[in-house]
Amino acid sequence: MRDVTRAQLRLLDEGGRGALATVIRTTGSVPQVVGARLLLTSTGERVGTVGGGAIEEDVLAELRACLVDGKPRVIRRDLGGDLGMCCGGRMEVFVEPIEGRPRLVIFGAGHVALPTASFARACGFDVWVVDDREELNTETRFPDCTRVLAEPTAAVARVAPRDDDWLFVVTHDHALDEEALDVFARLPHRYLGLIGSRRKIFRILHRLHVRGPLPPLDRVYAPVGLDLGAVTPEEIAISVTAELVALRHGRPARHLRAVDDPRLRRVLDGELTAEAAAALDAASVDPTNRST
Repeated sequence: MRDVTRAQLRLLDEGGRGALATVIRTTGSVPQVVGARLLLTSTGERVGTVGGGAIEEDVLAELRACLVDGKPRVIRRDLGGDLGMCCGGRMEVFVEPIEGRPRLVIFGAGHVALPTASFARACGFDVWVVDDREELNTETRFPDCTRVLAEPTAAVARVAPRDDDWLFVVTHDHALDEEALDVFARLPHRYLGLIGSRRKIFRILHRLHVRGPLPPLDRVYAPVGLDLGAVTPEEIAISVTAELVALRHGRPARHLRAVDDPRLRRVLDGELTAEAAAALDAASVDPTNRST
């Protein structure tokens, strides 16, 4: 019991995600008592037990499903009839999602970062702001945020990205954006958003491709945000925060990301320039050339 409690508290403190199963009712011969718990983290760590054998495997499947959809549920099993266990009793198990305060690391302290930090904090994120510009990265502008006065790649050790971290690259310089993407996309993260037009994203990815293997892009959202037609810094911040909320809750949404755009493959293969690729379908191009 104490091991599960300690693991749960650690998960909450570190902003991690998990799912917790608790035995809430039993009848007949069963392998565990009411109150027995099993915790499964998003990284696959297991702590505790609800009895082992077929019932434990069944509960683990429900815990994995809970990690995906975030929905609590009560499962009822006849250990003999449903699972073929020799115990023969019945168990009811409550499965619930466990999520600490997620961390959003914003690389940049400009006019898009400012409202994004505010909206994200209001939505329950623990916000970090990384920017070496002392006049912008201040307590006054970013209250209740953890501030790191450094350029993105110089802050790797201080930030120490984790699997459940959300990262948003919105610096004041395209070269810094490119460097941050190349470095942090290769480190643990749950999400990495990069601000910019499709043309900018195509250019950056083409340059990285020419220099060497691209970083993993499966969790990279570039351009960042949902397709809301955002133009002003506040509107872009709403678009970005809405994307975080949609992904956090596993809801479908119209993302701007161009990583899966077939035109990108043609850019990487040298068939098209970034400008030509972006101009092929004007309706699908982000109308703003976003920067901080």
